[in-house]
Amino acid sequence: MLHDGHFRIICASQLRTEAPIILSMTEILTRAELKPLEKARPQRAWLSGNEAVARAAWEAGVRVAAAYPGTPSTEIIESLSHYPEVYSEWSLNEKVALEIALGASMAGRRALAAMKHVGVNVASDTLMTMALTGVAAGLVLAVADDVGCGSSQNEQDSRYWGRFGHLPILEPANASEAHALTRYAFELSERIELPVILRMTTRVCHVKGSVAVAEPLTATQERFEKDVKRWVMVPGNAKGRLALQHEREAAMRALAEACEWNRIEKGSDRRIGFIVSGPAYLALRESFPDAPVLKLGFSHPLPLALARDFASSVDKLLVVEETEPLLEQELKAAGFAVHGKDVLPSHDEIDADAIERAAALLLGMAPPAKPHASLDVFARPPTLCSGCPHLGVFLALARMKNVIVSGDIGCYTLGAGKPWNALDSCVSMGASLGIAQGLVRGRSAEDTRPVVAVIGDSTFLHSGMQGLLNLVYHGGNSTVLLLDNRATAMTGGQENPGTGRALGGGAAPRVDFAALAAALGVRKERIRSVDPYLLPAFYKVLREEVRAAEPSIIITSRPCVFAPDHARGVPLKVDSALCTGCGNCLDAGCPAITVIRRASELKPNGKTVERAFVQVESAACTGCGLCASTCGEAALVPVQGQA
Repeated sequence: MLHDGHFRIICASQLRTEAPIILSMTEILTRAELKPLEKARPQRAWLSGNEAVARAAWEAGVRVAAAYPGTPSTEIIESLSHYPEVYSEWSLNEKVALEIALGASMAGRRALAAMKHVGVNVASDTLMTMALTGVAAGLVLAVADDVGCGSSQNEQDSRYWGRFGHLPILEPANASEAHALTRYAFELSERIELPVILRMTTRVCHVKGSVAVAEPLTATQERFEKDVKRWVMVPGNAKGRLALQHEREAAMRALAEACEWNRIEKGSDRRIGFIVSGPAYLALRESFPDAPVLKLGFSHPLPLALARDFASSVDKLLVVEETEPLLEQELKAAGFAVHGKDVLPSHDEIDADAIERAAALLLGMAPPAKPHASLDVFARPPTLCSGCPHLGVFLALARMKNVIVSGDIGCYTLGAGKPWNALDSCVSMGASLGIAQGLVRGRSAEDTRPVVAVIGDSTFLHSGMQGLLNLVYHGGNSTVLLLDNRATAMTGGQENPGTGRALGGGAAPRVDFAALAAALGVRKERIRSVDPYLLPAFYKVLREEVRAAEPSIIITSRPCVFAPDHARGVPLKVDSALCTGCGNCLDAGCPAITVIRRASELKPNGKTVERAFVQVESAACTGCGLCASTCGEAALVPVQGQA
């Protein structure tokens, strides 16, 4: 039990990487579906941060929401889609999503756009101009930063966008604050007529907590008002709004100074005072429950007057923030003597241990012994699913030893790992085609290796089409593998224009990828559609197309094993009387196949052959038959009675 009557709940899965969840007794009883013996309290719900944002948006009267799926932000729009009053969609990419939200705001409806941190890079062209036009009805951009690169290609601090665009930043520390700050964000947006950035992190997005919920506001709507000087951002009009942008920032700073979400929490030990934002606050309170703290929920613009009041009450100042030293640098520029990244980690999440070590350094004390338990867990590298249609693609690429393969963002990024080791690059959404073109144009005359670009259906529609058009226009000769599995699979199987379904499951037009490739200029003779499960046929087509001296595209069309239109086949088993232990089936990388025994065999010529005898987990096997095509002994046979 903590000093304030809260309890620290530590799950086994949290002992290594997660900060303990701190709950009040009321919250513990609420979670257990019991009621405390006291007067009735407001209705509460057990929500993740993402669910809390969605609930708050609905309560705030949002009527339009758009996003592109990306961990850790995906559940925001998925949760909003359950509210029938809200029009929700998976947009083609993040830029389109933000533009839809802006259009709804211009029409007088409160709107929300959601994306992960790298998605803001895609949406930034529109975002930076929105900072000049402003908004009509309230508009919130919920951004989920993947601190620690749990499922992303970089670790990016989205608070920079607030500084870049002169926009307000709100930073919740937990699910309850995510709910409350989302509601406040819409009010703030309409008060200052600007989009508000709600900066979430993985920890806030996915950890659940008890949230006080309310009934929705009555949604009102104004009409779109024609205003050319505001909404038509030609240079002359844009220049006229620059002064207003800076006036708004001054107004925002005044609001931040008086905002209830920026508060000083007094403490008994004045040796160190902490300035903190976001979920690092919970780690701080775990380590120093009685320390003086300036907690920032409305973190940009920085409330300097409040910070000065706080600084005068302590001997030293330590800024605790994830991940970049933005607050630290701004405080130093304002003349504050503060510590931050000189004693705290400059990347990854900040936990209680890191804060305790930092404080010990500042106080000239020995670093404390690591107080939290850790578990040694065997490595479990990610892999593709049993029966995944991408398995055959990477098995074929792995057998083509003399090719360069440019990869992209999606499930198929896992093709870079074992046993295939079949990708040579992966940078950002849609980059595979541009990088392939650069590899071709930049290689030496002696380097004649074919270049193959691998991209999924959703990623191709997100930002790969331009790369293919550029490749064709400039006469490149790369081969594009377009893996059409009818789902945005890595983020949970969300719909896209290639699935034939819209968010919610309703029917929608399904793009014809072959026709689209032809429209982008690929010759029809160089557009091939193949079944990735038929390995010999697929391998033959791949060898033919990489030899072509012009752009070509191979479309593999099989649904993800979790897609609604996937048809499960008859599972396979190993006929032990026929299996020679050659291990060829292991090259497919299917996790349904496991080794049960290894053996060494000495041949008459004196060479030793390693044998790997396997079994198939029939419950996991989808019956795709890919492994059977690798077996020369026909030892992989259907399980009888499961047709």
